[in-house]
Amino acid sequence: MELDPLLLSRLQFAFVVSFHAIFPVFTIGLASYIALLHGLFYKTENPAWDRLALFWTKVFAVVFGMGVVSGIVMSFQFGTNWSNFAYATSNFLGPVLSYEVVTAFFLEAAFLGVLLFGRNKVPEGVHLFAAIMVAVGTFISSFWILSANSWMQTPAGFELIDGRFHITSWMEALFNPSFWYRFVHMGMASFLTGGFVVAGVSAWFLLRKRDVEANKKALSMCLWLLLILAPAQAVVGDFHGLNTLEHQPTKVAAMEGNWETQTNVPLLLFAIPDQESQTNHFEIGIPNLASLILTHRADGEVPGLNAVPLEEQPPVAIVFWSFRVMVGIGLLMIAVALVGLLLRRKGRVYENRLFLKTLTVMIISPFLAVLGGWIVTESGRAPWLVYGVMTHAEGLTPSLTGGMALFTLIGYIAVYSVVFLTGIYYLTRVVRNGMHEEQIEVEGEVERPKRPLSAAHTPFDDDLEGANA
Repeated sequence: MELDPLLLSRLQFAFVVSFHAIFPVFTIGLASYIALLHGLFYKTENPAWDRLALFWTKVFAVVFGMGVVSGIVMSFQFGTNWSNFAYATSNFLGPVLSYEVVTAFFLEAAFLGVLLFGRNKVPEGVHLFAAIMVAVGTFISSFWILSANSWMQTPAGFELIDGRFHITSWMEALFNPSFWYRFVHMGMASFLTGGFVVAGVSAWFLLRKRDVEANKKALSMCLWLLLILAPAQAVVGDFHGLNTLEHQPTKVAAMEGNWETQTNVPLLLFAIPDQESQTNHFEIGIPNLASLILTHRADGEVPGLNAVPLEEQPPVAIVFWSFRVMVGIGLLMIAVALVGLLLRRKGRVYENRLFLKTLTVMIISPFLAVLGGWIVTESGRAPWLVYGVMTHAEGLTPSLTGGMALFTLIGYIAVYSVVFLTGIYYLTRVVRNGMHEEQIEVEGEVERPKRPLSAAHTPFDDDLEGANA
């Protein structure tokens, strides 16, 4: 069987990006939450805020490490699998990715050390400033990464000379037509992810009656946040969809499963897209609703997939169902937030065990929604690497063989599986350990361990110390 290096390279990058994306989207929201906790403790000196800040900093340390490990290899794939693309876009992507490292990664790395190991060693104001700088660094990083990705979706401010992109306006390139929609949409997704994780873990603690005071505070904050952001994200998503309709109509057609350019398009709740026959099977939809959502008119015209040749159509079934997973989870988030408000008004939000159990299950929901959104964004762009200008086939490394691509794909899956399982195990131990500070007594003085990830001390470390003793 002949191995297709293009297909395998796309699968490899999709796997790496999907694996990596779940970590930054969590750490961006969690970093801001930790900074808020430090600010509340600095102002009120309530030890509950301090315990929460310490606990979630431990979680942040592990997740941040997993994100760095999983993301650092992504840029290398541009050279190994997509060298033509890297060469053609180097005048833009090279500086942008470098700026991300210099302005964001260095900032995060420097102040993360103070955040993790400076507690009770530096003034509380300095510790708070370090937490704020880590949070700022995560947003600076997302700015550069999303600018680069948005430029690939809606390229602007360039001219193509001898197969290379030359930037004619950095402002137009960086702030391309879809950038702000993606940046706001992703930023809100990060806060929703952090909110649901913190709410779910707090609910888990409350079900077990552990550190009730602190976890009631954490859950209350998160429920107010989710009540505001979950509906707001739907509004932002609507604006983002209108922007996509303007600049990437074929992607929108795939999201809606719409084959013919027509008016009064129904919103399909269920369908089985058949790309070969250019039709859907077993359609169930709400009349006129897709037109109303996309054009704000019931009789609005929605573009069809057959407006472009078959070879320029994205994989419709993947885009169609990923979009519905994302939207479905978003509606579920809104429903959970509204139930939380109802229970709060009845004074039962902290005692209703069914609701608390639902929150623990909902921990996974924002990650699934983010993955669904990324699949829609990236698969819906196919077959283009730079939309309308360079295809995946044109960007592939000419010397790459199917065997080489398969070997590296298997290697990434194996290594990332170990990273993921180890990280999940360590996070589980951190959560089970709860909200108390581990310290080491040395000749009557308190000393903190200096080894990597010591900020995420767990009972597993105590087991090892007992075994060594």
